[in-house]
Amino acid sequence: MGFIHALRGFIKSLLVVLLWSKCQARESEFNYVTCGSLVKLLNTRHNVRLHSHDVKYGSGSGQQSVTGVESADDANSYWRIRGKPNGTCQRGLPIKCGQAIRITHMTTGRNLHTHHFSSPLSNNQEVSAFGENGEGDDLDVWKVQCDGSIWERDEAVRFKHVGTDAFLTVTGEQYGHPIRGQREVHGMGTANQNNYWKAMEGVFIQPSQEPLRHNHEEF
Repeated sequence: MGFIHALRGFIKSLLVVLLWSKCQARESEFNYVTCGSLVKLLNTRHNVRLHSHDVKYGSGSGQQSVTGVESADDANSYWRIRGKPNGTCQRGLPIKCGQAIRITHMTTGRNLHTHHFSSPLSNNQEVSAFGENGEGDDLDVWKVQCDGSIWERDEAVRFKHVGTDAFLTVTGEQYGHPIRGQREVHGMGTANQNNYWKAMEGVFIQPSQEPLRHNHEEF
């Protein structure tokens, strides 16, 4: 009886190890960001995640504000990676370096956007969230700048705005009330260490497969 119990325990442990190994192999093979993925984007210089919420700028365009937050747990920091308007971005296929994309805020359905309004703190170029239900205009389009041929998940990349040539940037300025402590996100014309971003937590879509959750985060 003891032998049978021990054998069952061994088989159970073996199955757990095999399942874990399969999941680890699957994740190691799937190391890129794809069209349709839902991700949090970390500014690697200032360690804040790209964030938005239904709070409007009190100056400039008056559109929905975009900020950087230190918290890794805020659901308002999820963004969906999509193709440009009338463009091809097949669900689950890797995003190529140089590809034009839209970055859509999950909670409000508005697109990451910039234009020639001044940002409220640094007087750089304002970055906002714009549109309704994922549809805005041509100023919602950004190009992914990376070193290889595709956007890898562990790689820091830049986002260059197609319409104005500005880079998505954080330089550390902090807001007061009602979003105290959050950092200003703005557009800047020069490429530097302040405009590197890395995909962090999220759901990474694979072709014809179930989404792959990263960092075991549930939402």
